[in-house]
Amino acid sequence: MHPALGLLIAYLLGSVPSAYLAGRVWKGVDLRTVGSGNLGATNVYRALGVRAALVVLALDAAKGAVPVFFLPRLLLSGGAPGAAEPWWALAYGGAAIVGHAKPVFLLWRGGGKGVATAAGMFGVLAPVPLACTAALCAAVVWYSGYMSLGSVVAAILFPLLVWLEGGVAPTFWASLLVGAFVVWSHRSNLRRLRAGTEHPLFPKRHGTEREP
Repeated sequence: MHPALGLLIAYLLGSVPSAYLAGRVWKGVDLRTVGSGNLGATNVYRALGVRAALVVLALDAAKGAVPVFFLPRLLLSGGAPGAAEPWWALAYGGAAIVGHAKPVFLLWRGGGKGVATAAGMFGVLAPVPLACTAALCAAVVWYSGYMSLGSVVAAILFPLLVWLEGGVAPTFWASLLVGAFVVWSHRSNLRRLRAGTEHPLFPKRHGTEREP
């Protein structure tokens, strides 16, 4: 089986719309029409609660981790992600992120912003930098109240941590590319942050009850 087939497999796996399915199962709603309209864990949290958000977060991360971990072992002779065939492993993770952002099962509309799927991908390829970045992201979100700000800060700093750990390697270049995509996908959030109209993750804690 040619390794390129793994790109299609990874894309299809990434296209599974976890948040959309959670909305249908939990409350019978289409989350693309609720809150921010984004099919990510943050909108799930606001619309469905913390339990559904944690499930979606885990599933979206698995969409990035599973193809990176398993497909090189299945499709490459003796290959291992990040070792013998790092570029294929990275390509599989990238395909999963594209699937998450542009899911074929939803006719390429209404995907997520790729943060959790990217975290799953790099959890396999760069676990230590990812753990440090996740801690920093959590601190930013806790003190600022904005998940979007934490995601953007993480996307900017993660490549630096990857570089500090391993220098200029394939994973570093992939982290730059994915980080740029995450920042780009949050461009509307950044505009709202500048305007002071972004919706905090914890409205009561930050003194507002605005709807997302």
